[in-house]
Amino acid sequence: MYAGLHQNPAFPDPAFEAAILPLVSTAADESDLSPIVRHARPRVAPLGMAVVLRTVLAVLAFATLGALAIPAMARAEGLRLRGDVTARGDVLTLADLVEGAPTALAARPLFRAPALGATGTIQSRRIVEAAAALGLTGLETGGRMQIAVQRAARRIGPMEIEAALKHGLETGYGLDPRTLSVRFDGDGPTLLAPADLAGQAAALDLSYDPRSRRVAGLVSLGERQASLRVSGVVLEMREVALLARNLDRGEAVKEGDFALERRPRDAVPADAQANAGAVVGEVAQHALAAGTVLRISDTAPPELVARGENVTIVYETPSVSLAMRGLANQGGRLGAVVNVVNTASQKVLQATVIGPGRVSVGPGPAPQQQQAAAAPLQATASLR
Repeated sequence: MYAGLHQNPAFPDPAFEAAILPLVSTAADESDLSPIVRHARPRVAPLGMAVVLRTVLAVLAFATLGALAIPAMARAEGLRLRGDVTARGDVLTLADLVEGAPTALAARPLFRAPALGATGTIQSRRIVEAAAALGLTGLETGGRMQIAVQRAARRIGPMEIEAALKHGLETGYGLDPRTLSVRFDGDGPTLLAPADLAGQAAALDLSYDPRSRRVAGLVSLGERQASLRVSGVVLEMREVALLARNLDRGEAVKEGDFALERRPRDAVPADAQANAGAVVGEVAQHALAAGTVLRISDTAPPELVARGENVTIVYETPSVSLAMRGLANQGGRLGAVVNVVNTASQKVLQATVIGPGRVSVGPGPAPQQQQAAAAPLQATASLR
């Protein structure tokens, strides 16, 4: 994960900067506040005359600077405590926390920012004390007891992390990313990165076992400026049709009665219906509950001829087209061969269903008979 401080020009030594900047509290009672670096108390050595002289000179210098700073402190006006702030870096400067801060002091860091994506609090009195240490008094708090500080972060969620792994599986192992899904170990991973860190996540150090289908890798942004190690199982997916409502036996499937969904291939039947458009207009062969994965055998084209129905029997050749009345002994779908009775001669004929209530007999091939069923009859007669 991203770590480290951006070095501030006011503090060229990072260790010194870390030593003087207090943490932003993430507890309501500031119980988690502690110095970042604790230095051991130096040993007391006997003072020499040179040390005493330097000390006296230093006291006089500080007294002179203090006398000059008192008017400056008195002149500090228009300082107001800001409301809740968003930190975009590792530190919070005076200008981040105080409106109207003098230009010369605006960039002075006062507090360490919370961790990426975290929120902390700073007591107003601590900001007042920090401003006073810089020679600024009269800071207006507006009655605020504390302010909240949120650390800005770019969040790389499970979908982007999965896309990075799938791209690595495609380039490294030749797998088709369109048919893959990754089931991560544990909760969905989230990679936190600095808000200004651009680019797409990439999977590094990727390993994949085709037998166990386990995958592991380091998802990284930039030159590993932010990274997260993840692992999981690769699932092969396929698209299937799911019913959106209950269907009774014989009820026709309409548009909107189903939805396409990706499911693990091992968890769906081998004959699961993938072409959802093909089932529109077909009828359920048995009762189907909502949420059912449609199988090819669950639906079929509707019967165009019902048993006991009066039908028109068509006989066609290239030169003649005849029609007669009949009675179906069997029901059948388009293209099915059923037995029909010629009501005039009482003969049983085998005919092919070519349309609703229409069957065809004769030497013509089925496609020609079906096309003829849609066209007007050229001639009609009764066969006896």
